[in-house]
Order: sequence, then C-alpha cells, then structure tokens
Amino acid sequence: MTARVVSPVVPPTVHGSRQAGAANPRRALPVAQLASQGGPSPVYGMAAIDCNGRLADGTVIPSLGWVAGTHLDIRVSGGLVLLTADPHAVFRVTRPGQVRLPATVRHWCGLVPGTRVLLVADAAAGLLVVHPPAALHAMITAFHTAVLGGEAV
Repeated sequence: MTARVVSPVVPPTVHGSRQAGAANPRRALPVAQLASQGGPSPVYGMAAIDCNGRLADGTVIPSLGWVAGTHLDIRVSGGLVLLTADPHAVFRVTRPGQVRLPATVRHWCGLVPGTRVLLVADAAAGLLVVHPPAALHAMITAFHTAVLGGEAV
C-alpha cells in the first residue's frame, strides 16, 4: 500500500485580518492604580463568622496592636462594620486576633455563621473595617462598571 500525502489546508486570508507579527488590536484590560499614602500599607485578610459572632485572624487584627481585653467601639456605616480602640467602649478583643461582633451589628449587615468577610486593618488610623459580602458586591460591581466601560460583571 502506498502512502498518500495530504496537502495542508490553509484558510484563505480575510481582508483586514491580523498578519503574523502585527500588533494585537484587542484592547488590554486596565489595571487599577492604588495610591501610595506613604505610610504603612493596609493589612488584608478574610475571616468567617463563627456561631457566636466572632471573627478570628492572626495577622490582620494583631497588626493594629490590639491584645485581649482592648476595648473596642463598633459601628456600622455605609454597610461596613468599623472597629476602633476606645478605652471607654463596652466591647473587647476576646483573645489575641479575635473580636466578637454584637448580634445587632450582625443582623444589620446580614452576617450569619459561616459568612466570610474581608478584613482591612489601617494601623495609621487605628481602624479595622469589616466588609460584608453585600458591601463587597456593591464595590466590585461599581468598580467593574467604571473600569470596563459600563459592562457590569
């Protein structure tokens, strides 16, 4: 039996198509530029709320210098939970790297056991910001809409 060579099939060139070596005509996705504040960078982490409303993170919370017994002021603003050290506040750091969110705060923000939240510690401001999923969704949707030119993801 004799082998028969099959010619390669090359599709015809279409007018306006990209030629080998030509620049990629696709628009690159923009990358967010973060402003440098000159001070210490925020520390980020994720934590899940346990059945008693506690958040535990061994890096983010200690980066603020908070130890067990540190009194905390806990507020809700714009869907975010804001924690600051305040010697006159009622709430406290329960263990190193662990804080308990009051039930009213958890209810206002739709936080149930197992909910994962973004933690952002700003040591310069002495502030821990807890970002619930609803707040993250709103921020990400707005950012994607702005960056992607109106195409919400």
